[in-house]
Amino acid sequence: MPGHETTPDAADSAGTVARADTAGPAGRDEVFQVEGHGIDPIPDAERHGGAKDLFWLWFGSNLTFTYVINGALAVAFGLSFWQATLAVVLGGLSFFVISAAGLSGVRTGTATLVISRAAFGVRGNWPAGLLNWVVSIGYTIVNTVVGTLALEAFLADLGWRGGHLPRAFALAVTLALTFAVALWGHATVQWAERWMAYVLAVGFAALLVLVLPGADTTAPAAAPGASGWSMALVVMLAGPFSYVPMPADYTRYLPRTTSLKALTWSGGLGGLVSSVALGIAGAAAATQADMTDAVAGTEGLLPGWFQPLFLALVLGGSVTNSIITLYSSSLNLQVLGIPWSRARAILISAAVTAAGSLGALFLADFTTSLLSFLSLLIIVFAPWGGVFLADMVLRRCRYDAEALHAHGHGPYWYRSGWHPAGTAALLAGMTFAALTCDSELWTGPLVAPLGGADLSLLGAAVSAAVYVPLARRTVRPVTTP
Repeated sequence: MPGHETTPDAADSAGTVARADTAGPAGRDEVFQVEGHGIDPIPDAERHGGAKDLFWLWFGSNLTFTYVINGALAVAFGLSFWQATLAVVLGGLSFFVISAAGLSGVRTGTATLVISRAAFGVRGNWPAGLLNWVVSIGYTIVNTVVGTLALEAFLADLGWRGGHLPRAFALAVTLALTFAVALWGHATVQWAERWMAYVLAVGFAALLVLVLPGADTTAPAAAPGASGWSMALVVMLAGPFSYVPMPADYTRYLPRTTSLKALTWSGGLGGLVSSVALGIAGAAAATQADMTDAVAGTEGLLPGWFQPLFLALVLGGSVTNSIITLYSSSLNLQVLGIPWSRARAILISAAVTAAGSLGALFLADFTTSLLSFLSLLIIVFAPWGGVFLADMVLRRCRYDAEALHAHGHGPYWYRSGWHPAGTAALLAGMTFAALTCDSELWTGPLVAPLGGADLSLLGAAVSAAVYVPLARRTVRPVTTP
């Protein structure tokens, strides 16, 4: 039975976290029990688990076919197999930064987008919070569509093909698997990611063994140039960087004694191993087949007996990634002020995901438009991540946890709810990213003078460089007793 359902702090004008009573004990975080907590701070008495849990979370959630596509894209941008492998490894190393950011959750017991109020102010944090929800749902839709198409292809192999019914059935199954786990909450998410990782790791290891020997490791006829390298690195880093608003969501239950070193190595290694292995598989496949349709291109390289298993791997990987994005989106809605428990708020995210998936599957141009839109949002999220991470370092991950939930007063209210330093740094980084972004929807005026290079990810470095001198005199770690 569920524990105490928690309403978002935005509903409490006094700045305290309100609770709505339900039938059941408080603080329950068990597998197949609906999680009672939302963005309210997790009390010390209810903390549990260890840093090793993060290995399985980030390892399992990144065993997704998306990284195969990313590796293939690097080759499509003109990189050789070995150059693409280097880009894949550089992208995977960024998971150590993402994992380290989870220390903020250990220290505060709350979600990342609550903690980011320290950098932007309670009101200044709201616009990015809204966009983060859009991104979370967008990637959940993309993964749901990939999983649905894989299951549809599997059903076709069994003889059920033609018409919309098999696709609709495949979508229903994919959504049900994702929603059920995310609805139960934190403990079930951790459990599911671990056990699905065991199965998926064996399957994807077999995929790598089957695809890698045929890779063409010779250099391309022409060097990729700055444009090819920059596009490849943007693709490789965009995936890990999209997790910046999430790591504390999965560390807030860990005991306060959990060390930064243990967090960083456990989570970082998990994300590194899975993303690099699948990225290399994608690069190898791209040197042997047309990867315009990545699933079909990869499937064509596999022996017939493995192809049904391959489709099952694509479905499973899509579900593992969608689970964590859907779960975080429910916390995100509470940060935005939805006056519901986490379990009820997730219904909104699930409904939007279902509607978006229907559009993507039955409207031909929807998926392309969605992917273009999501790629454009790096203009916001690279600078946002730069400010958040810089603020975290300045504060040494030491916050006034209660003040993070206060409205109208407190150290994070700043000027009418906006932090001038955070806002200025964000705008500076966004300006740089917009000027150097090269996407289907927008090409910045500096892209051509830079030889076609896309430097939008450096918006994170620009925003951090602006934030540190503006905030270092006023931003201090909170001394805890």
